Amino acid sequence: MFAPWLELPGTSELLSRLSDAAGTDLATHGTTSDAETIKDTAVAQPLLVAASLVSFRALLARRGSGDATADPATGSAPLGDVTAGHSVGELAAAAVAGVLDDEGAVGLVAHRARHMATAAAAAPSGMAAVLGGDPDEVLAAIEAAGLSPANVNGGGQVVAAGSPEGISALTENPPTRARVIPLQVAGAFHTDYMASAREAFTPVATAWPAQDPTMTLLSNADGAAYATIGAATAPHGAAADVLARLAAQVVAPVRWDLCQATMLELGVTGMIELAPGGVLTGLARRAMKGVETVAVKTPDDLDKALDLASRHAGVPAGPTA
Repeated sequence: MFAPWLELPGTSELLSRLSDAAGTDLATHGTTSDAETIKDTAVAQPLLVAASLVSFRALLARRGSGDATADPATGSAPLGDVTAGHSVGELAAAAVAGVLDDEGAVGLVAHRARHMATAAAAAPSGMAAVLGGDPDEVLAAIEAAGLSPANVNGGGQVVAAGSPEGISALTENPPTRARVIPLQVAGAFHTDYMASAREAFTPVATAWPAQDPTMTLLSNADGAAYATIGAATAPHGAAADVLARLAAQVVAPVRWDLCQATMLELGVTGMIELAPGGVLTGLARRAMKGVETVAVKTPDDLDKALDLASRHAGVPAGPTA
């Protein structure tokens, strides 16, 4: 994950700071650790947020080389107008929007990950992707199996979560014209299985140092822009609302379908997906027809992302995480 990025100037120093914030060696986990090690929720979540932020800072640095108004150190010149993140990516999106600094985002997600790992270990649980089928029939089948829709991703994809027995029942009796694929995850995230994690994480998250967003930031809970949430007087919403929703997100479904709908309503015409990219641009191709996408997977994708941003200048083209 990090090997090609470490060839760029400044990445090693950034990863060192992020590792200190996370309390774990992210550079090692992102280069030489095996799959079983990084599947651990306590490792995977900081690793994913760090990957998004490393690619974001590399984008700003590359843009800054030809744009004197960009500040790669602070990210004060955003690449676009809207930012959103899927599940743990919402913490990276909060950093893109200026709510958290990079170390703060990784430090906060490390707390989230540890509490969620503890909750996952308390009772067996899992998740499965349901691809295709009639949306109403899919949700009915998930409920009938005693599961919850943890991720409603749009583009014909819902992720169910709950007990192993429920996952087996859904897999053996999939909805009509749908496939069910069990996922290799540690637990039933974004469900009541994470209630103890939310209880432990909420006081940490709501007291975390944060600033009001400096650009439009969307919430996983309902796809709403934070400017429309609460009684905030700041133009893009209030930091307190972001932190409260990040805490609640631990047990709440990820409504990425609604985030995509909001982007379309806002007139988004281009999307840059930060590393490790690919999944969200795939969803966008199905649910956001006509929106140009670039997934930043390695430094080789930076110029394509910047080209997209420049061609969509003046209309929303925000990064997603």
